[in-house]
Amino acid sequence: MAKKKIEKQEIKPQQKANFENAGIVVDQPIVDVLEKNYMPYAMSVIVSRAIPEIDGFKPSHRKLLYTMYKMGLLTGGKTKSANIVGQTMKLNPHGDQAIYDTMVRMSRGHAALLHPWIDSKGNFGKAYSRNMVCAASRYTEAKLDKISAELFRDIDKDTVDFVDNYDSTMKEPSLFPVTFPSILVNFNVGIAVGMASQICPFRLSEICETTIKLIKDPEHDILSTLPAPDFAGGGLIVYDKDELTKIYETGRGSIKVRSKYRYDEKSKCIEITEIPPTTCVEAIIDKILELVKARKITEISDIRDETDLSGLKIAIDLKRGIDPDALMQKLYKSTPLEDSFSANFNVLIGGSPMVLGVRQIINEWVAFRHECVRRRIYFDLKGKKDKLHLLKGLQKILLDIDKAIKIIRETESESEVVPNLMIGFGIDQIQAEYVAEIKLRHLNREYILKRTADISDLKKEIAEMEIILNDPKKINNLIIDDLKEVIKKYDQPRRSEIIYVSETAEVEVEEEIPDYPVNLFFTREGYFKKITPQSLRMSGEHKLKEGDEIIFSTESHNAVELLFFSNKCQVYKSRACDFDDTKTSVMGDYIPSKLGFDEGESAIFMAVVEKYTGFMVFFFENGKAAKVPLSSYETKTRRKKLIGAYSDKSPLVACYNIEEDKEFLLSSSGGRILLVHTGAVPSKAARDTQGVAVMTLKKNAVVSGAKPFSEGMLENAHRFRTRNLPAAGAIPKDGDLFEQISL
Repeated sequence: MAKKKIEKQEIKPQQKANFENAGIVVDQPIVDVLEKNYMPYAMSVIVSRAIPEIDGFKPSHRKLLYTMYKMGLLTGGKTKSANIVGQTMKLNPHGDQAIYDTMVRMSRGHAALLHPWIDSKGNFGKAYSRNMVCAASRYTEAKLDKISAELFRDIDKDTVDFVDNYDSTMKEPSLFPVTFPSILVNFNVGIAVGMASQICPFRLSEICETTIKLIKDPEHDILSTLPAPDFAGGGLIVYDKDELTKIYETGRGSIKVRSKYRYDEKSKCIEITEIPPTTCVEAIIDKILELVKARKITEISDIRDETDLSGLKIAIDLKRGIDPDALMQKLYKSTPLEDSFSANFNVLIGGSPMVLGVRQIINEWVAFRHECVRRRIYFDLKGKKDKLHLLKGLQKILLDIDKAIKIIRETESESEVVPNLMIGFGIDQIQAEYVAEIKLRHLNREYILKRTADISDLKKEIAEMEIILNDPKKINNLIIDDLKEVIKKYDQPRRSEIIYVSETAEVEVEEEIPDYPVNLFFTREGYFKKITPQSLRMSGEHKLKEGDEIIFSTESHNAVELLFFSNKCQVYKSRACDFDDTKTSVMGDYIPSKLGFDEGESAIFMAVVEKYTGFMVFFFENGKAAKVPLSSYETKTRRKKLIGAYSDKSPLVACYNIEEDKEFLLSSSGGRILLVHTGAVPSKAARDTQGVAVMTLKKNAVVSGAKPFSEGMLENAHRFRTRNLPAAGAIPKDGDLFEQISL
């Protein structure tokens, strides 16, 4: 058996260099890498994928809709979605699932848009449910909705530019010549690189009326014709004039939307039928169940998703004697039944992303539409001029039809017919070609008279078009006529109801907190324990970190608030009910971790607050004391952190929470002791007040300790009291100390 001859493969110089450099790490400036590799990608996402343009569409939307238009689906019957997806891939190189997802979101069945562009048949899922997914494209059918005709009106009359598709085999429009500001009529969300766009929808008739008013008067008050957005899912929009004005002027702001409900007196059931556009049925139910399990809501006996073919419905069964309106106020505060839509009107204008207000967007659209109308008129004008030119040539034939026939008959060569007609009647080549192509049956006076009768009408139309092209006001009138026609054809009632402040007077509903006796413990290292009396009686010694000790303990109840003061002049607010019941055998919750303290921050004191009465007393190393009303730490909102809890001018020695003025025993590093009554310390509402001097100190001496005084701690207590502050105090003698005092 003959052996195969193995040819030696020659290694090229470039390949040899690659082998030699394999494994070598080359340092590259990160700025250069980002500029060369990441920036082109980022710009592609911004310009060609995620941000809508002035016609209201992203490229993926435009490619799909234009494909359906070319398939004849504007007037014809429905076809399988899979067929549409396949045809769209000629313009859109992405996968079929991505194209189908785009189609689903624009369909009537998905219910995400106020005016769906696609009329669908089959299961297209629902925008308000994450579990109701659409069927596969082979099972559903679609065609363009009637309103889509406004996207393509006069698109074949050079109203917009056409560009090559990805492989230069087809042409596609760069924009749609839409006859109304669709960018503000349908919901549009996009997330790009470093920026995003979120445009809320408005009622079609209100947007068109506002556009008409702005064309006539650039200073028109938008709020008078555009009261608020209008979401496809309905809901209640809480009217906020200042916030809406901000959105209309800047393109950024927040719109508060509430769910709509009704109460069935017979079944004692709340039925939620409309929800905010930023949430879904499952998220609402999950949050309500979470609150019920945590016993933060106790009025609900059952909750069900009863969404069916008739629409969305969440049923909430109430316990006996529950006020449904009060419960809904509580649910609005603590669940997505009330949510905010964050508007960010980021639009591509001339290929550049710009955040614009409603007024600016409408002005940009009017300028765009003005150019579309101008190009359409110019296209029609050119066609009429060409037709007039041909008819003028035909009119000359009318003078002597027999001469034209004679010229054609006597011309031997076919190629000479047109030149001979040009010479015989003094017409140009285009006119001669037109005459030469006339059928023999049309070479009669009646036909020619009919064709030439429109010459005067054409001249009038051409003159009118030229006047319009030179008068922007007349073009604006044409835009207004189109807007009025759109209102007449496609207007529909408002879906989102607007409610005003007087209608939303909130009922203050206190959160129901299970209240029972507890014992609270706080350690020097910042650990906290909440133990029930029964558990405390059955437990042994406290488990503590090595070297740690309990510095504060009290009998209280589960509904009290807790203030944790830190070593960085901050106070963190919490509640006893936020902590789990525990036992002495565990170390407890580490407060800096539990409450999210800043790095290097530790808890030094805990105050138990039932009512914000009494004072916080602070003693500093420089001999000063500050008394701050506890009400200074009260907040209307449930803030978790307050800065400037006490002064940072001198290191803090100790702080205490007192209900009424009392005496404190202060000691200095110089060995002196002073009894200070807090009644002599004026209270200041400012939390970070420096206080007043209470103990005079010798050079290099500091206050080393402070603790509440009680009878029996000193045998000769009168020696350490003084009428005037500040005072130096006294050095204790033998017999002054009744017991050893640790400060």
